[in-house]
Amino acid sequence: MLSKAFIEEAKAKLQVEKTRLEAEMKDLATEDPKKPGHFVAAYDESGSDSEDDNSIEITNYIDEMSLIQRLEAELRDVIKAIDAIEKETYGTCKYCGKEIDIKRLEARLTSSTCIACKKLQTQEL
Repeated sequence: MLSKAFIEEAKAKLQVEKTRLEAEMKDLATEDPKKPGHFVAAYDESGSDSEDDNSIEITNYIDEMSLIQRLEAELRDVIKAIDAIEKETYGTCKYCGKEIDIKRLEARLTSSTCIACKKLQTQEL
């Protein structure tokens, strides 16, 4: 069983990570008013219509969208971990219900599966 001290420390770290991710998202994009929690990158135009400039603009936009999607996924994982702490289910595998090894949680605080179930999910047997 996870100690109360470990859980409190994990929650504090997750809160810091949540704040960091939210700030980074707001720096890169704007939240979609129709889909809360979903962010959209701004498409910056240089004002030139040359093919080279258009290619650079599109490449930059695609790169930003990829980064935003990764940050959104990280933020969702952090929020789920914080919710699990509040529901007192943190550290329990969502598939088999067994306790997640503390070393796995220390390495990745947002882990929601034990190593065995993760291997099954990713076919790493």
